[in-house]
Amino acid sequence: MATLSLQHIQKIYPNAAVQERRKKKGEDPNKKRNNLKITDEGVVAVDDFNLEIADKEFIVFVGPSGCGKSTTLRMVAGLEDITRGDLYIDGVRMNDIEPKDRDIAMVFQNYALYPHMTVRQNLEFPLMLRKVPKEQMDKQVEEAAEILGITEYLDRKPKALSGGQRQRVAIGRAIVREPKVLLMDEPLSNLDAKLRNQMRAEIIKLRQRIDSTFIYVTHDQTEAMTLGDRIVIMKDGEIQQIGTPQEVFNKPVNTFVAGFIGMPQMNFYDGKLVKDGDKYVIEVLGARIVPTEDKQKRLQERNTEEMDIIVGARPEHISLKEVKGAMIEGTVDVSEMMGSSVHLHLNAGGHDSIVIVPTIDLKDDQYPTIGSKVQFTFAPNVVHMFDKQTGENLEYK
Repeated sequence: MATLSLQHIQKIYPNAAVQERRKKKGEDPNKKRNNLKITDEGVVAVDDFNLEIADKEFIVFVGPSGCGKSTTLRMVAGLEDITRGDLYIDGVRMNDIEPKDRDIAMVFQNYALYPHMTVRQNLEFPLMLRKVPKEQMDKQVEEAAEILGITEYLDRKPKALSGGQRQRVAIGRAIVREPKVLLMDEPLSNLDAKLRNQMRAEIIKLRQRIDSTFIYVTHDQTEAMTLGDRIVIMKDGEIQQIGTPQEVFNKPVNTFVAGFIGMPQMNFYDGKLVKDGDKYVIEVLGARIVPTEDKQKRLQERNTEEMDIIVGARPEHISLKEVKGAMIEGTVDVSEMMGSSVHLHLNAGGHDSIVIVPTIDLKDDQYPTIGSKVQFTFAPNVVHMFDKQTGENLEYK
């Protein structure tokens, strides 16, 4: 059990260090990357990261590759030095504390099990380093194995286990010594889709049975949405938004968050926000959408001016039901039957759009075919309006 406080955390890699790392990976050491901020000191991997984590909270860092999420996790673990800022665990500053003294355990992407040891020996290893008495060690190993359902594999070696079983062992080795903080760095990325689903459920159950605070890193937004109490969405070393899964889904602060969270991703269109009397109206692809009263109120509170905007609509929030003056015509390019719904890929005004239509709403002779014309509109209660220049959500900036 632990609280964590990350205050103005920054990580800068000197240019020489970055070039050396690129050489080792076989990359061009002088190649510029557009998503990296470069200063006189070097390459900024994480910039002004601020986060308060409550006791027993499950926090997920999510973002595209290279956004700084794993680097931040490694700074918490003590595997990377903090260039600037402060890390506190239970009120104690940890910047200069050795990793072994932070009472933190970490689960890696590649399992990192000792191949010459049995499962039992892998689980015992961190306890042996702490000189835990044999009787207590046996008890803790048995409890961890039971929690994770790996008791029957205790005498096997890792090579005799499946990927999912190895990951359970790696998690078991992390929880066996009951750490204050459990760090997980993309632990499911090496598993196939079915195993990932199973292991997600296992991690949710595990969270209920142990008293650790969790920090979980992933690039998979499905994992982030299903596992996290709160999600930290990162891009280019900076935090874009922190919130519950529902908050970041319903109230994205900018186009990056809106496009990153949700599957299939949100549709975006060029549009205009205009005023018609005392009401705001969205003009998009020849249609006029009138936002709901609560949206009107938020726009009025911010004295929003008429402007060019980016209109955002999630595939599940696009409707085929006719609304006078608000319909847009599209041509079906692809129709994907998904069982409970049909995913339509439409070409509307040169824009590629995805629309999710529940099959329960369609009769047998109503299934759209490739090349057919479809009329659609946006649900006015869940349509999103973004500043075209800054990408910020006009309702929540």
